[in-house]
Amino acid sequence: MLIRTASEADLEMIVDFNAALAEESEGKTLDPAKLRPGVAAALADPHKGRYFLAEHGGRVVGQMLITYEWSDWRNGWFWWIQSVYVTLDHRRKGVFRGLFDHVRQLALAEGVIGVRLYVEKENTRAHATYQSLGLDWTSYLVMERHPM
Repeated sequence: MLIRTASEADLEMIVDFNAALAEESEGKTLDPAKLRPGVAAALADPHKGRYFLAEHGGRVVGQMLITYEWSDWRNGWFWWIQSVYVTLDHRRKGVFRGLFDHVRQLALAEGVIGVRLYVEKENTRAHATYQSLGLDWTSYLVMERHPM
């Protein structure tokens, strides 16, 4: 399996993966008029985030986005893992692990102090996967407000 940084040429595939992810994990249909420019913005500006893709046999079978959070308490960066998607035919075959290991090695090389992610409460299969890779539950709950 090859892990690589996504490029602008990967835009449509990432848009499709994100739409499938939202539908599958949260039952949400994303607005393509917002999704496509949102992905394009991240691909064009690495300060917004970086997509990594997993390829097997020349075909992209998974993706992961990292975004950034500065911690003034710890004087360092956390990377947030987001937009994780693995094609149905490649699940439970080490694709997420490959992406996670790649990002972890980059984080270590760049002095990142930790990685974080959020997961749906009901997604117990993902919980087990994440815990097997050394991720632990925190005491935090995520809150948000929409619209602003």
